[in-house]
Order: sequence, then structure tokens, then C-alpha cells
Amino acid sequence: MKSFARLVGGSGLGLLLAGTAAAQEPAAPPGLKLDRVVLLMRHGVRPPTKSPPMPEGTANQPWPSWPVAPGYLTPHGRVGVERLGGYDRRIWTAAGVLPRSGCAAIRIVADSDERTIRTAEAYAGALAPGCTVAIEHKPQDVADPIFSPIDERAVPFDAGNAREAVLAGVGGEAGLAALDKRLAPELARLDAILCAPAAPTCGVRQKPTGLAPAKPDKRPKLTGAVDRASTAAQILLLEYAEGKPTAEVGWGHATPADIERLGVFHAEEFRLLARPRYVAKANMAGIAPLIAQGLKTDRGPVVTMISGHDTNIASLGGLLDLHWKVPGLAEDDPAPGGAIVLERLVDAQGQAYVRALYRAQTVEQLRKLADPAAEAPYVAVLPIAGCKARGVVGLCTMQAFEAQLTR
Repeated sequence: MKSFARLVGGSGLGLLLAGTAAAQEPAAPPGLKLDRVVLLMRHGVRPPTKSPPMPEGTANQPWPSWPVAPGYLTPHGRVGVERLGGYDRRIWTAAGVLPRSGCAAIRIVADSDERTIRTAEAYAGALAPGCTVAIEHKPQDVADPIFSPIDERAVPFDAGNAREAVLAGVGGEAGLAALDKRLAPELARLDAILCAPAAPTCGVRQKPTGLAPAKPDKRPKLTGAVDRASTAAQILLLEYAEGKPTAEVGWGHATPADIERLGVFHAEEFRLLARPRYVAKANMAGIAPLIAQGLKTDRGPVVTMISGHDTNIASLGGLLDLHWKVPGLAEDDPAPGGAIVLERLVDAQGQAYVRALYRAQTVEQLRKLADPAAEAPYVAVLPIAGCKARGVVGLCTMQAFEAQLTR
């Protein structure tokens, strides 16, 4: 199911924000008021997580340098996160969730990577300036089962069942060959960027796409062309979103249109490995309780922000069958700083409902560090699969939402 377009209602919130970029924020359905928010957010822009970022022979030129260590949040990425935090503050203050002065109860939980901790810090500073917000996280680089429950053996997980779920999504072993054939034009274009001039020993296409043998307590993993292409395409995106000179984005060979087109590899990898329900439910075993707690509490934090990774975003999207399309990215590809936002909406009798949004800056906005006060980010209502309440498709009662999250 495709995501709904932005919606603008005639509510008091819409009138209050009229004349600003934020007027495009989707209005709450009639008769409902926003009173709690939980968001699962990907960290901001980072370099590749390894140096060199890919095996020898993937590209025929040295990879560009970065201002921070591999995998760390860049200064550019930090500013982008701060601007999103400021945007969310304006929206939630106008809606009455956050106070216009003083400090609200806010909970932030981050994974233990440097980039997720620093993203949480940047976001907290912009969302609640002048307030002390404790950020819950393990010591840096100490694995956290909340964010990696499968790898940390914190949840029952049968790697064989997971492998079967992945193969079912692609149409069996033969489906992997069909995937390479379907994506052949994109693979050729990516190799043209990586290997200009082209060479038979350079690029991502030397080995066909496969699914690695199942390993006990390990998530499924692709091998070959699409696996390599996903990493390479993500690097090109990060180079562009970081604001690097065009000569350093794919060595001057990659255009914005290429980056959007080639993002299909990253999105396909997540469709196969992170979104199938068996894998997604296990991958979300630590985060799902945080989401439920943040939405159900009446006395706790009004905002719960969870600072995680694209894999976490993809798995939540799989559990709830959510789909989005950020300008400049492939469909369902999690944007740096992008978030699935879950709103608790209440009626006059106190009955609670849940609505899902996706909020992210576009790739061009990330690149130029656009101010969301003047240039609104992408915000779309995402219908939650299997839900309909108050005549609105995709709006869940709290009970239906919990069932969808845990079934």
C-alpha cells in the first residue's frame, strides 16, 4: 500500500501554522488530539563504516576522505539532525504536546554506536533547548541487545526459518537470479560510476547475488552483486548528502538522478533481509516494548525518541507494512535522520488511537542543510496495515496497534 500524500486540515493547528512551511504537516483526523509521540529515527549522515569502505577491485580510484572516523556522525550530519529536532519542536509545541516554555518529560534511548549517541545528543539539544535530557545508552561500542537482539541472542531465532522467509520474498533460489536480471541496467550504471573507464575486474557484478548459508543465531545475509551494490549505492548517497563537491560524489560521475535510481539496491536488501515478518519481529524484540510503553503511558514522557539504524527502521516498516518515498531516495529506503513517527491521538472520551508518519529531509535538503522553518521536510501519513478506525483507513485503535506490533 502506498503512503498517503501530505494532508492539510482546517484544524486550529493548521491555522496556527498557516503561512509557514510547517503548514504542510498532516492535521490530526477530526475529533482527535495529539498527546504522545514515539519516533524511531535513523542517525544522521556518516562516512562509510570501514576504511577502505569496500573490497579492493570494487572501484578503480581511491575513495574520498571524510572529516571523522569511519561510521561516526559528521559535523554536517549533526547540523541536519539539529534542524530536524527544531522542526519537530515547532510542530509538537503548536500541537500542545510540548510546552512553549519550561521543560517537558522526554525520553531518548540510543544504540551504543558513536553516530547514534551523537545523533541523540544533537536531537535532544534542538528538541528541548536549555533542558537536561538524559540519554539512555550502553557505553560506546558495547553491543546493546535492544538494537541487536538477534546478534546478541536476546530473542529466540531460527536462522533456517529466517532464510526460508527471505527466499519466500524473492521467489526461491531462482528469484535471486531473476533479481540480478531485473536490476541489470542499474548494476551496469553503478559499475560505470565505480570503474570509469570500465574494466572486467572492477565493479560489483563479478559474482551473482546469493543468500549466504544460514548460521545459528545470525540474521540472513546476501552475497554477490546486490549485496555489494547496496553498500556502494549507500556510499554515493552519503557523499552527496554530506555536501561533498560534485567531483567527490562518485568521482564526479554520479548525478542526483543516479543516486535515487541506484538506491533500489539498498531498499531491495532491506525488503529481503529486514522486512519479512519472521526477521522483523525478532529484530524489533527490544525496540517494540519501548514503542508500546511510550504510547501507552499517561504520566511518563510525552516524547520518546529511539536513535537507531536503517535496519531498525526497515524492520518496523515490515511489521506494520509501512511504505514511504522520500524525494531523492528509492521507495522505502530509510533516509539519514529520517524517522517513523508514531502518534497517540485521543478523542474526547479518552479513547486512544495510533497513527504513523514518516518524516525526513529530502536528499537535496540534507545536502544544503535546508532550514525546515523555511523549507518543510517530507512528511507523509503511512496507513498501518489491517487498521481502520473512525472511518480512517490505516488508523489503529491502541489494541489493534499492539496486536499488529506483536502478532
